[in-house]
Amino acid sequence: MKLLAAFAPSADAPPLSDPQEIDRRFNAARLRIIIAVTLGYGLLYTCRVGLGVVKGPLIDAGIFTPIQLGLIGAATYYGYAGGKLFNGFLADHVNPRALLVAGILLSALCNLAMSATTVVWIAAIIWGVNGWFQSFGAPACVISMAQWFSGEERGRYYGIWTISHTLGEGLTFLVTGTLVGALGWRAGFIGPGLLCLLVAAWTWWMMRERPQVLGLPSVARWRGVPEPPPPPETPALRLRGQLAILAFPEVWVLAVASALLYVSRYAITSWGVLYLQKAHHFDPGPAAAILSISTFAGAAGTVAFGFLSDLVFKARRPPVNLLFGVIELTGLLIFFYGPDNIWVLSLGMVLFGFGMTGLVTSVGGLFATDICPKHAMGAALGMIGVFSYVGTAIQENVSGWLIQSHMVGKGVAAVYDFQPAVLFWVACSAASLVLAATLWRARPRD
Repeated sequence: MKLLAAFAPSADAPPLSDPQEIDRRFNAARLRIIIAVTLGYGLLYTCRVGLGVVKGPLIDAGIFTPIQLGLIGAATYYGYAGGKLFNGFLADHVNPRALLVAGILLSALCNLAMSATTVVWIAAIIWGVNGWFQSFGAPACVISMAQWFSGEERGRYYGIWTISHTLGEGLTFLVTGTLVGALGWRAGFIGPGLLCLLVAAWTWWMMRERPQVLGLPSVARWRGVPEPPPPPETPALRLRGQLAILAFPEVWVLAVASALLYVSRYAITSWGVLYLQKAHHFDPGPAAAILSISTFAGAAGTVAFGFLSDLVFKARRPPVNLLFGVIELTGLLIFFYGPDNIWVLSLGMVLFGFGMTGLVTSVGGLFATDICPKHAMGAALGMIGVFSYVGTAIQENVSGWLIQSHMVGKGVAAVYDFQPAVLFWVACSAASLVLAATLWRARPRD
């Protein structure tokens, strides 16, 4: 019972009355929140995507085949997809601070366990459980931001938070790639695991659940904007309100578009280092460094998307979705079909990262929170998330099979033909762009 109590919403503190003190505390708390959710979730990412960095050493050492690595990679995304759905609904009822910290801590322990096994079914179970714990993060962060930032500014702050994705991937490619190159594949799990044990404690110290626990008014009242409709009074009514989003066609279209988008997103994250090693003959460290370029470009992309869609298009996401989708697809085509040159590959990663992260900001979450009522945001994110990561998991299996079935030989001497896998990745990206464009006239639903 004490464990369950740790996830219960906190009680409100006595309300403050001094306007200057309220302003001071609100501004300080909002800064802490955006820092905590961005860095906390970003560093949590390092415990999810490290497998992509160690695939080459694992294949070369004969520990796992591409198909087995696809199975292990898919396990975490199936676990993540199921967790996104369940925990998305759960997050609307619990303390988001506790949920995020628990996810960071438990995922760190899974990474440490992963470094100790070379048995495929054990690795798949551990990585699948890790995916479930990873799914605590996004709904906890989004719901926390909804408590601290009002609707008309949410795109900007959501865009800032989405930097966490690129931060985590960038650290994984640069730091984890360096660790693996120097110390071997086990360091790719031990390093992020030890780091996130510390991150869990830091995130707990930084975050606060909502303004009222500090004696502050709601963010809408503080900013002088209309209050959103109150959530249903009972859990049963709240669940009914959450399930109502299943009747929104826009949510279903977004879910499928996001699933297709995540195929190309995680194809690069999971198989990009191996592709550069085998198709362009880079060592693991330089290959990871080239992919890290996309993450730095992505940091600019997510902020640009939030500000552009909020300030230029007045919180309309579809025009910006189209623009960023064209940029992302152009980068992908340059990366895979341009000249075999490090500068061309880097340009492809700049465009891909910039466009992709903007799309992940919107199609992968923000657009759904615009459309759905505030009390069902977690559920909307859960539905988008389960489609996104089922798509990612299927990508892992299909990509592993396509790569191995067009691979001649074994170990270091193996010859790879990536073209069938590349066609699959590019086609999914193009289909996502077309599908998202059908939501040009989508508007918020009550």
